[in-house]
Amino acid sequence: MKVIISPDSYKGTLSAIEVANAMRAGIKDVDQSVETVILPVADGGEGTLESLVASTDGQFISEYVLDPLGREIKARYGVLGDNETCVIEMAQASGIMLLQDSEKNPELASTYGTGQLIKTALDKGFRKFIIGIGGSATNDAGIGMLKALGLQLKKEDRTLIADSVSALLDLAAIDVSQFDARLNEAQFVIACDVDNPLIGEQGATAIFGPQKGVKEHQIAYFDSCLKQFADIVEKQFDIRLHDYKGAGAAGGMGAALLAFLNGSFHAGIDIVIEAVQLKRHLEGAGFIITGEGKSDRQTLHGKAPLGIAKAAKLANVHTFLLSGVIDENDKPELLKYFTVVESLVDENISVQQAMQEPYYFIRMKTKKMFENYIQNGPKDDIC
Repeated sequence: MKVIISPDSYKGTLSAIEVANAMRAGIKDVDQSVETVILPVADGGEGTLESLVASTDGQFISEYVLDPLGREIKARYGVLGDNETCVIEMAQASGIMLLQDSEKNPELASTYGTGQLIKTALDKGFRKFIIGIGGSATNDAGIGMLKALGLQLKKEDRTLIADSVSALLDLAAIDVSQFDARLNEAQFVIACDVDNPLIGEQGATAIFGPQKGVKEHQIAYFDSCLKQFADIVEKQFDIRLHDYKGAGAAGGMGAALLAFLNGSFHAGIDIVIEAVQLKRHLEGAGFIITGEGKSDRQTLHGKAPLGIAKAAKLANVHTFLLSGVIDENDKPELLKYFTVVESLVDENISVQQAMQEPYYFIRMKTKKMFENYIQNGPKDDIC
């Protein structure tokens, strides 16, 4: 028998790879002869880089870049097992996880470091990119990244604008004469599960700005800065970013990738499923097991486990869901997509216990699920 193991991370406790290893241990506790295929996944946000590299036998490359506040740090990007596709998770260089709460600064936080990662990958000959744009600390419309790649933003007098978001109000022209020409040969796939526009009530600043340090009374101001950028882009290049779906992702990083790197938006889990060749691995599988830290009705709106379940259904393979926490009220909805739904936390295991020993409880619960599968056999219907 072959079993596919494709969990997302249990955020705050274990990475997707660690969860997968615990699940594999539980299966092996029942039957050592079972063939297990580990394909950790993510939905385009944090953990996507690690999952893609691990699942394709790829490699990591580390580079020194600038963090959101201009401090030198070591960040890494990945190369998939095809040795052609470069995976950049912008959170590595421009992520909110790199800042203390007291350091959040929407005026100065920049995506410059992400641009540096792209440039170093271009230097190494890569031309195929997957860019994960979750978890950013920035609200700069991606201009930091664009500057790192040679784009020049100029005032009316043709001098360069300052390095701040407020300086976008001085923007009069965008000079592409020094923009890295190698980008014309490159392909950028944007892993993004956000469809917010760049500006407005559902835009980058209004929806995501507060978690990056934007105060309520500053929202309109910073939104006007991004609007000025969008106005100039539309005037010069006839590309309207203002209300483009996804342009507001990662503080406007989506807009920059779309307008200047010809990026194409795709659901994060769809990119991961294709990259790890899940369809091929599902052939001949008895079942696939997935999971995440918490599953609820939001899981059914594009999160990784749902993508796994949909792919498995097409291959006529059962999907088991084992997550850290699942509310009993949400189980009926989840069972419409998953053959088995189990939570680590139950009447015998508290949240605190599950958090303290996640590997152990994942292993034990997986063992129990597999034993039930062996004893009772699979259902005839595929959820």
